[in-house]
This record gives sequence, C-alpha cells and structure tokens, in this order.
Amino acid sequence: MRSAAQTCSSSRGGHSRGAWWLCVLVACVGATGAASAGELRQEARWLVSVEALAFGRSGTGNQSLVSLVPGDVPWWTPAGPNTTNVPGVEALNSHQLSQRLAGGPRLGVSYRDPSGYGVELSYFNVLGLKASKGIGPEAPAQWLVMKAPGTFWQTQDYAYQSMGWQDESRLHSLEANARFDVSPRVTLLAGVRWLQFSDRLQGTLDPPDLGQPLWKFNVPSRLADAVPLPGSPVVLNPPFWTSSTTNNLYGVQVGARATVWELDRFSLEAIAKVGLFENHATHTALVSMQKQIYPAQAATDAVAFVGQGGIAARYRLNERVAFKLGYEALWLGGLALAPAQIQDTATTPSSVTATGVNCRSTTLLQGVTVGMEYAF
Repeated sequence: MRSAAQTCSSSRGGHSRGAWWLCVLVACVGATGAASAGELRQEARWLVSVEALAFGRSGTGNQSLVSLVPGDVPWWTPAGPNTTNVPGVEALNSHQLSQRLAGGPRLGVSYRDPSGYGVELSYFNVLGLKASKGIGPEAPAQWLVMKAPGTFWQTQDYAYQSMGWQDESRLHSLEANARFDVSPRVTLLAGVRWLQFSDRLQGTLDPPDLGQPLWKFNVPSRLADAVPLPGSPVVLNPPFWTSSTTNNLYGVQVGARATVWELDRFSLEAIAKVGLFENHATHTALVSMQKQIYPAQAATDAVAFVGQGGIAARYRLNERVAFKLGYEALWLGGLALAPAQIQDTATTPSSVTATGVNCRSTTLLQGVTVGMEYAF
C-alpha cells in the first residue's frame, strides 16, 4: 500500500486533489488483495477493447458576444452616443455555449506479462461537439452589438435579423502506458500521451440582407431608419467573426486502475490519471469588415495539465468476453479556446492583427462509455 500511495502522491497537485483521493482508494483496495500473492503471477495475455463514447463539454470561456443597445441610439455619429460607445446590456456570453453530447470511438489493446508488468495503447476521438445560440430580433427593436479591441464593432443591418454564434470543437487522444500489477486488484500506470483539442467560434447575421444597407451612410441613422434600398439585390453576409484554435498537447502522465468491487461475473473498476504537457497552440482569426475578410494568425507554446477519471461496471459473458458500461470525465487546463482569443485580436478600419494566443482557459468533457473486451 505504501508504494501505491507514494506513486499517487505525484498527482496531488491543486488541479487534481480528487484524483489523488481516488488513488488512495486504489491503494487501499490493493492492500486488501495483496494476501493472494499467488494470483499476481498470472498467465501472459492480450486484451482488446472497443468502446463507443458520448461526451458533452462545459467550460467555453467568459467572453461577451452580444449586447443589446436601444434602437433609438444612432448607429454612428461623429460625436455623442452611438452603437460604438454605448455599453449596452449583455445578452449572450460564450459560457452559455455548453456543447451537447457527441459520439466517438475508443480502441485499446494491452499486454500483461506473467510477472505483472505490461503495456497498453489507446486511442479515441470525439468529433462534432457543437453549440449554437442566436439573439434577436427584439421587440421593441434593439441593436445587437458585438465589439472587439480596436475599431471593430458589428451590428445587424436590419431589425428583422438575429445575431448567431456557433462553437464547434473536436478532440483526439493517443496514449501509451507501461503498467504494473501491484496486486490482483490494482494496476499502476505511467506513460506518454498526445491530445489535440480544436475549437472554432463563428458569428453570423441571419437571414440575409434584403437589399444594400445604404442607410448607414445617412448620419445619424437609427434602427427604425434601417430599410433596404428599393430594387437592390439580396446581399449574403459572410460570417463577421471567426476564431479558430488548435491545441497540440505532448506530455507524460501517471495513474492507477483498480477493481473496487467484485461479485461473481460483475465487477466495478475505477481509474484516475494526471499529466503535465507542453501545449503548442495556434490561433487563426477571419474578420469581415465591409464584406471583406481580413485574416490574422499567431502561435505560442505553454504548459498544460490534464486530469482524467472514471468508473465502469463490467459483466463477464464468459472467460474471454466482457461487456462494459461507465462514466468518464476529462479535464484540460492551459488551453487556447476560441472565445478567449477575441481580446487578443486587434483591429483597425483596414487591418486585423493577432497580438498573441491566450492559453489560460480550462474545459471539461464528460459522458458515458459502452463497449466490449476480448481477452486471449
């Protein structure tokens, strides 16, 4: 038990205290099974697992995306109150874009030597994590305003339009671990891991302009003055703001897996892992000003942390095949999330510059797992 607790103590950082206590539980369970030392010398065997994951995501930053400004405020004036300098009331923040469940596969293979040592390899992905929310049209009519550092500000062109935001993410994970069975119930893990987390935030106006918004050139104009030029064609608006980030995490991790309960064919298994990573993060911004797209890019390297934990119920169909159903959570810290990059994007009337990459965000993915194992 002492060796297991000492190994787990390396995961006792402030970000993973829960994982440390799970490791203590693992060590205690291991002590109860240590009496059956003969069981530790088991036959070498392979284990192949195939699972389906369904994860949702929370933790999407804290960036104001839409504010409401009264429609009788002028769109723009050379001086005095207008939509560029009236603060407005926040109507949408990025933290409201929590993503629903999205599915993905997980494939794993492990080998265990009769001495208790072994190796394991695992890969999974979760693609298509999405959330979207629109604000407007409002009654009475109000301006929908989004602002960024510098001169950029965006409103709807007409009172019938809404301002919508979509956040889309995807995750890949590949890990290789060495493993050692300290008892028939407890296995310690140490290895290397790569994770890639991508995030894209995009703002749009919908539906399209029914005509050229030439009313903007009549100063001062209010939302009631926003009418299409008669006979002008429908104007399709490109997304007015797109922030995309990619985080490539490379690092090492330690952990433990334990059977915490067993009865006949049924068993309950817990797992906890923590790791320290280098995050190579990139950010790309595409900003539309007067229907022209201005790009900007930046990259950086930063320290990231990963914590993972879960619990799974297993039912053995026979000596070789088992069915698994579980819950799992994955916490990522030190990420570059797309909403956080808005404040690191500077604008002028004719340029866009990415002034850096903000890697101070965290996010949590959690959900259910279901699958089969085959041992031979």
